[in-house]
Amino acid sequence: MTAATHSTLFPRVPDSADAVLEGLDPEQRAVATALHGPVCVLAGAGTGKTRAITHRIAYGVRAGILQPSSVLAVTFTNRAAGEMRGRLRQLGAVGVQARTFHSAALRQLQYFWPKAVGGPLPRLVDRKIQLVADAAAACRIRLDRGELRDVTAEIEWSKLTQTVPADYTAATAKAGRETPRDPAEIAQLYAAYEDLKRERSVIDFEDVLLLTVAVLQDRHDIAEQVRAQYQHFVVDEYQDVSPLQQRLLELWLGDRENLCVVGDASQTIYSFTGATPDHLLDFRVRHPGATVVKLVRDYRSTPQVVRLANGLLAQAKGRAADHRLELVSQRPAGPEPVFTEYTDEPAEAEGAARRIRELIGSGVPASEIAVLFRTNSQSETYEQALADAGVPYQLRGAERFFDRPEVRNAITALRAAARFGGNDALLDDAPDLPSQVRAVLSGKGWTPQPPAGSGAVRESWESLAALAHLAQDFAAANAGATLADLVVELDERAGAQHAPTVQGVTLASLHAAKGLEWDVVFLVGVAEGMMPITYAKTDEQIEEERRLLYVGVTRAREHLHLSWALARSPGGRANRRPSRFLTGLRPGSQAVAGRAGAAGAGAVERGSWTAAATAVPEQAPRRRQRTPARCRVCGRTLTDGGEMKLMRCEDCPSDMDEGLYERLREWRGEQARRSGQPAFCVFTDKTLIAIAEAVPDDEHELARIPGVGMRKLRRYGADVLALCAGRDPAEGQDQD
Repeated sequence: MTAATHSTLFPRVPDSADAVLEGLDPEQRAVATALHGPVCVLAGAGTGKTRAITHRIAYGVRAGILQPSSVLAVTFTNRAAGEMRGRLRQLGAVGVQARTFHSAALRQLQYFWPKAVGGPLPRLVDRKIQLVADAAAACRIRLDRGELRDVTAEIEWSKLTQTVPADYTAATAKAGRETPRDPAEIAQLYAAYEDLKRERSVIDFEDVLLLTVAVLQDRHDIAEQVRAQYQHFVVDEYQDVSPLQQRLLELWLGDRENLCVVGDASQTIYSFTGATPDHLLDFRVRHPGATVVKLVRDYRSTPQVVRLANGLLAQAKGRAADHRLELVSQRPAGPEPVFTEYTDEPAEAEGAARRIRELIGSGVPASEIAVLFRTNSQSETYEQALADAGVPYQLRGAERFFDRPEVRNAITALRAAARFGGNDALLDDAPDLPSQVRAVLSGKGWTPQPPAGSGAVRESWESLAALAHLAQDFAAANAGATLADLVVELDERAGAQHAPTVQGVTLASLHAAKGLEWDVVFLVGVAEGMMPITYAKTDEQIEEERRLLYVGVTRAREHLHLSWALARSPGGRANRRPSRFLTGLRPGSQAVAGRAGAAGAGAVERGSWTAAATAVPEQAPRRRQRTPARCRVCGRTLTDGGEMKLMRCEDCPSDMDEGLYERLREWRGEQARRSGQPAFCVFTDKTLIAIAEAVPDDEHELARIPGVGMRKLRRYGADVLALCAGRDPAEGQDQD
C-alpha cells in the first residue's frame, strides 16, 4: 500500500497557495518554497519526500510562479507516477505532467519521429526475450530459459549504460560485472539481437530512450521545441538514474538549471540495470550553487524499526554509506522487531501464515500486512501457506487495478446505471450512493461476505469490495454525491492509476516493495545465501544487498518480523545461518563496531527472539541438502521455484507414474469441491507431479516433498499415501 492510499478519504483541495504549505515540517517547507535554481533533496526512507516535492509543484502552480504545462516530473514506475498525479490533483495542481522516463520519451518520440526521420515510429516490442532467443538460434548458441533471461538483462544493462556490442567485453571488465556466459559470446548475441531488430523494423524499451537522445542531439530545432515546452523539471528516485537517463535529462534541460532532484543513496538497489547514485552524490559538483535540503524526520516507522534500520547502515561501507542519512523517528514507541529461526522453509512459511492469521483476527486489516522476500521463486511457498491458513493475498507486480477485467466491467456497469438508473429496478431500494453501488456490483459477483478460499474468485471479489469501500468513503466526503460523480472520480483515478485498497496480504519481492509501506512487514528468508544472495561476490554487490534489506526494514510502520530457516526442506541438513547483516542487531549476536556518526544505540537491536518448534515428525530421517539445487537428470543448477520443487528441469525426462498423477488430480478435484477452494489450494500441479515421481511409502518421505508441509501432511497425508499404494482413500475420513 502506498502512502497516498493509506487513507481512502478524500481531502479537500487547499483554497490558496499558502494553504498548500500547511502541515509541512521546516525541511519539507524549505523544499516546497525553493522554486528557482538547482535543488537537491536528500530524503531518507519515510521522511515524506513525495509529499515535499508534490507540495513544491503545487505551491509553485497555485502561487502563479510555475505554469502547469511547463512542469515535467519524472520517476521510475507507473505506480509512482500515478501516485504523484493523484496527489497533485488533490492539491489543485491540474495539468502537470508526471511520467516515467520511458513514458515521457515515448510521447516525444512519437510526436517528433515523422519530422525527424519520416514515416511512422517502428513497432515497440513488449517482450524482448523471444528476439534474444531468435538471435541465439542465428548464432547457433543454445540458451536455456534461465540463460535467456540473464542474457536479456545483460543487453538491457548495456543499452542503459550506452554500451554498444563491440565495447561490451571491455565495459563488463571495467565494471567488474559477472556475466552469465563468456562476455565475447554475449557481445555476439547482442550484435545479432540488434541486427534482428533492424531487419524486423522493431524497437525495444531501451531504444525509446536511445532514439529520443539521438533525435534531441542531432536536431537542435526539436530540442529547442521541447525546452520551450518544459521549463521546470523534478526527478524522483534520482539515485536510480542510469547514464542514459541522465543524458536524456541533460538534453531536456539544455543550459538551464531549473531542476529539483530527490533521492537517497542508501536506497540504491537497481545497479544491475545500470543505476548509479553517483549522479545524486555529485549533484553539487555539477551545480555548485545548488540548494541542498536533508529530510531525516521519519514519519513512517516507530523508533524501534528506525533503530534497526540505522543499525544496518551503521555497518555499511563504500561511498553511499559515507553519505547515509540517520533517520529520527517522529512516531510513538512501538513493539520491538521480532527475530525467528525455523527448522526449514515450509515451517517458516507456515509460521508466518499462522502469525498473520492471528494479526487479522486481532483487527489488523489484511491490506496492511506484507510478506517480503529476496527472489520471486520464494513466493509459491508463501502462497500455499496463506491459502492453507485461509488468508487472502495479492501478488505485487500483478495486473494493475484499473486494468483488471472485473474492475473494467464494474465501472462500465456503474456508468450505465448512472446514465439510466432512473429506469433500473435494481436501484429502487437503494436510497444512497453506497447502497446503489453495492446493488450494481452485486450483479457483477460481489456479495456481502467473501467467498471461501483464495484464487481468482477471491481476487475478483476483493477488487469489487475495494470499489464498494471507495464508494462509501467518497459519499462520506462528498455530501449529495451521485453515481455520475463517482464515475467521474473513478475515471480520474484510472487515469492517474490511483487505485483503492485491495483487502489482501501483499506478497512481494524486496525490489517490488520499493516505495511502499505497511503496518506489519514479514521479512522472510533472511539467511546467508539469500540475503546476501549467493552470487553477490564483490564488496559493491554485498553492500547493495545490505541496502536491499534496509529498504525492506523501512517498509514497516509498526510491526517487523525477520525470519530465516536452517534447512531448505523438511529433513534437510541444517547448514544455513542467519544473514551476516543481522550480526550485532539480533539478540545473541556479537555487536559490530559502527561507522563514525552512527547512532549510539542504533547498532544494537535487543528485539524479541523465538526459536520456532520443529516442523517435521520427531524421528524424521535427516537428508543431505543439495546446495545449490541441481537437476537430478542433467545436473543443471535450478533457480525456478517450480523446477526446484520437482528437483529437475521442466524439459528433462520425467519418471512420473502417469496413472498415479491422474488419480491424484481426480482426488484433488473432489477435495477442492468439498472445501469450496480452488484446486491449487489443496496441492499445486507441481506438487502432484513431484508426488507422482517420488511415490512416497510413508509420511517421512511425503514430508520431504516441497509443497507438502505439516498442515497438508496432517490433512491429506493418509489419502495421498493410500493413492500411492494403489488403494482408495478411506471413506469418510475427517478432513478438518
